[in-house]
Amino acid sequence: MSYNDRFIRACRKETLDRVPVWYMRQAGRYDPEYRKIKEKYSLLEICKQPELAAEVTMMPVRKLGVDAAILYSDIMNPVASIGIDFDIVANIGPVIANPIRNAADVERLKPIDVEGDLGHVLETIRILDRELEVPLITFAGAPFTIASYLIEGRPSKNYLRTKALMYSEPKVWHQLMDKLGDMVIAYLRAHMAAGGKAFQLFDSWVGALTPADFRTYVLPTIERIFAELSDLPQPKIYFPGVSSGELLPELNAVKADVIGLDWRVSIPEGRRRLNGNFAVQGNLDPTVLTAPMSTIEAHAAAIIDQGLEQPGFIFNLGHGLFPEASLEKLAELTSFIHTYSEQKIAARNGKETSHV
Repeated sequence: MSYNDRFIRACRKETLDRVPVWYMRQAGRYDPEYRKIKEKYSLLEICKQPELAAEVTMMPVRKLGVDAAILYSDIMNPVASIGIDFDIVANIGPVIANPIRNAADVERLKPIDVEGDLGHVLETIRILDRELEVPLITFAGAPFTIASYLIEGRPSKNYLRTKALMYSEPKVWHQLMDKLGDMVIAYLRAHMAAGGKAFQLFDSWVGALTPADFRTYVLPTIERIFAELSDLPQPKIYFPGVSSGELLPELNAVKADVIGLDWRVSIPEGRRRLNGNFAVQGNLDPTVLTAPMSTIEAHAAAIIDQGLEQPGFIFNLGHGLFPEASLEKLAELTSFIHTYSEQKIAARNGKETSHV
């Protein structure tokens, strides 16, 4: 089988024969084989075993036929290297033993040592670079989303402590953003050097901010991350998470190649708000996967039709897969996306040819 680079070409808005697809959280709890592995090992234990982490990364590529792999890891992994003690607790998420609450807590954060503390992640990437026949996407958590865990001490619905620090101690806030920005830059640069073919910056919870607050407290760091990594040839994706449609017009100076859209904004509207400056990725509501296959296909077809209106479209979900999703339906959906988009592109090209 030859190397499948459709995902990379879509990131660059190149002409394609079909739409590429991958799914956020595609290596995860919807897969019974993965659930058996999780009976033996925690997420963090899997991450520390490069051969096992590589195997879990490759499982959805084999089972679903997706056009890209995403590294099996967690957005919290690099924070251990800067001095944060945390655990991933079942049915809760990241729980921080030493949360950040003041200037002294920010001061004690140290620079990341990727090679020294996270060599297992880099080794996983090297294994996958040798084994995969599709591109490997690596990722990092964006500073606001990481900060929300570090400050709250665990996942939050209203980000009360996070916003309180942001509003009441802006100098401390920006120091934290700077340190987390440095962490992300070093971490992703090491990923690309180890063999990553693209990266995604996950800002899962930044949609909790108003556009004005995003512009003031978060966007400068996002712009800096992508600017400092702009020398890298690999495609760069920014996913501003759920409920982020109102933030899209703020992103036009970000030196990313692709913006991920959630399901609350349509593909055409997302492109309009982004001034057509980026390829786009998305944006099926993950809960649609609970529906009959005919309904799933109807939703997917509508998204593909919109995506094909302009170059640069990658099919994905508007957020991550959930444990109740069906492996069989996902495999069917992947096949449908490939077949349907191939037929649409071929028909369109046929019509164009007939006019020549």
